[in-house]
Amino acid sequence: MAIIGVGVDLCDTDRFARVMSRTPRIVERLFTEGERIGESGSVRSAQSLAARFAAKEAVAKVLGDTRGLQWHDCEIVTDVNGAPRLVMHDTVSAAAARLGIEQWHLSMSHDGGMAIAFVVAEGGDAGRVSNR
Repeated sequence: MAIIGVGVDLCDTDRFARVMSRTPRIVERLFTEGERIGESGSVRSAQSLAARFAAKEAVAKVLGDTRGLQWHDCEIVTDVNGAPRLVMHDTVSAAAARLGIEQWHLSMSHDGGMAIAFVVAEGGDAGRVSNR
């Protein structure tokens, strides 16, 4: 497989927490229930949600044209080992298929008031390479 695109995004966690506080409905608009609720059954912290937001933004950078894409169609799940994984649905899945993306890789972290996500998209056809 070849790398089709790379995306990275950085998010100020305090700023993200303030936005959540001012506009509580934004959390439901941006995140699926599974993203909002952690494995323990409690609501995820603003830092954790900021990292997930950064992941969605990094995916958007790989895809380029984001018109018509829905936030819930890019979902960050946690595998059995606790590692984050991307699951695409409907609009985002279709956009990825158009670019030949077959596999996604994700790394996220938050510390010192910042959250970061790094995404790599792979596919069999390297017709479009994007580094953002």
